[in-house]
Amino acid sequence: MTVADEGGLSAVSMRTVARELGVEAMSLYHHVDGKDAMLDAIAEEIFSRFPLAELGAPWRQALTERAQGARTVLAAHPWALVLLESRVNPGPTVLRQHDRVLGVLRTNGFDVPLAGHAFSAVDAYVYGFVLSESNLPFTPEAGAEEFAAGLALPAYEYPYLTEFMAVMLAGHDYDYGDEFDFGLELVLDQLETRLAELQHGAG
Repeated sequence: MTVADEGGLSAVSMRTVARELGVEAMSLYHHVDGKDAMLDAIAEEIFSRFPLAELGAPWRQALTERAQGARTVLAAHPWALVLLESRVNPGPTVLRQHDRVLGVLRTNGFDVPLAGHAFSAVDAYVYGFVLSESNLPFTPEAGAEEFAAGLALPAYEYPYLTEFMAVMLAGHDYDYGDEFDFGLELVLDQLETRLAELQHGAG
């Protein structure tokens, strides 16, 4: 993970990890079978840092806590975005995370299809947000307002974009990260509506 933090996931190899540890690459094979096994172990470690949903907890609270926790972990290690869902040999931590999210949804009245949709929608939102946030052309320290001012966009050509910048950015301490909770609420609101429709239909 240290190697990936410094050079991205593509920098991770048996040789680079061994160099980080100050040992020969061959000595790593006493601990892992190869690079794929090492990547599986990294995925396990990343998922172990996500909040584990508790069965019996209110579904909305559980999904909110997991989404916020996952965002924090992935923001610290954005290279993990391309790793987590690509492993063909998921370990027990990965499987437990998935099973527990589905369990919370199922025990709160979601049928199997809606539980699957909810899981997919929330994770896709979190992963997509982190990807966007980690690739912004400005940092929270530099500020969106300064970046927007540097664009010097003509209002006659981009009326709605300049309106947005004037209302949201000019003179405000705008932080793109603050959009996360608002967007998550939109997703959860729609899931709540779909759940109510499902339960009404069953009734």
